[in-house]
Amino acid sequence: MTNPYLNKAIPSPSYVCNERLLKRNLELMQRVQDESGAQIILALKGFSMWSTFPLIRKYLVGCTASSVWEARLAQDKFGREVHAYAPGYKAEELEVLLPIVQHISFNSMSQWRRYRDQTLASGVSAGLRINPEHQEAETELYDPSAPGSRLGVRLAELEGADLNGIEGFHVHNLCECDSFALERTLNAVESKFGQYLHKLKWLNLGGGHLMTRTGYDVDHLIKQLKRLRETYDLEVILEPGSAVAWQTGPLVAEVVDIVDNDGQIAILDISATAHMPDVLEMPYRPTVTGADKPGVLTHTYKLGGNSCLAGDVIGLYSFNEPLQPGSRIIFEDMMHYTMVKTSFFNGVEHPSIGILREDGEFELVRKFVYEDFRDRLS
Repeated sequence: MTNPYLNKAIPSPSYVCNERLLKRNLELMQRVQDESGAQIILALKGFSMWSTFPLIRKYLVGCTASSVWEARLAQDKFGREVHAYAPGYKAEELEVLLPIVQHISFNSMSQWRRYRDQTLASGVSAGLRINPEHQEAETELYDPSAPGSRLGVRLAELEGADLNGIEGFHVHNLCECDSFALERTLNAVESKFGQYLHKLKWLNLGGGHLMTRTGYDVDHLIKQLKRLRETYDLEVILEPGSAVAWQTGPLVAEVVDIVDNDGQIAILDISATAHMPDVLEMPYRPTVTGADKPGVLTHTYKLGGNSCLAGDVIGLYSFNEPLQPGSRIIFEDMMHYTMVKTSFFNGVEHPSIGILREDGEFELVRKFVYEDFRDRLS
């Protein structure tokens, strides 16, 4: 079967969302909602490709926003529930957020005290982000419960505090984790904060629930969510980012040049630092279709970006056939936490955005032009 992303109708570079694969993920999430009674909302920080919202809102009840602009995007393009959480709010941001959102979570007791009256007067359901001080994330950069974390209220800070008006807790300490990590987290939450849970209306379990990954125990997840709801008579909310767009499409790139310096180096028409920043920040090695680890296949290349950053390098890969200018490189699973993090660094051409429809037709939904770069700054 021919790889659909090799079709020259798909420009390079471009992010391509596969509608069929996205629908598959959403159908699994619908099953989790139906069987557990929990609600799943889209975390815009992980995936905010709003041209796909008409499909997503058929399955998910709303969005969660980490900023005023994300909340406005949810209201404007999704049109269902909007939940909000941020490490800190300014007064002018609350004035915009409160008319938009249905739930809002505060990161600290001081923020709650500062905005309590304003929030309660708005009728928005208020919550606190709690820190269970239980670590599950493997990468330090993404661990909200690491010692010294700025995220969430610890148990000691709640002792003697006035929680009148707080209707929910928000807890997020997972990162692309399985349901057993969730179970351990719930044990920590119930052990430390159980005295409060019976008094709440909702519990938001944040993101990091990678339920659409192959091998994830969905039945175990459903069991945990049902138990939680029934034990505490709570509305349970999940807000996965990665899971919605997991394995739903690639970043399509092409080779621009081949240079030699202690080995063959393929210069691509994309940039790791501008278009796949987690490759350098996390770091991680993305999968390339048809490629393997260096030395496994006949021809090994270092794949490099086209910015002037010396470290703009994706890694070493081997291929069955030699690369040459025009060869397509397909970086798999590039829908989540990619487009939301891109930049116009160096004025490098920003990848287009498109959708591979269920019928196999490609729809180009956005092509970036010079004016987008120009207007980014002033």
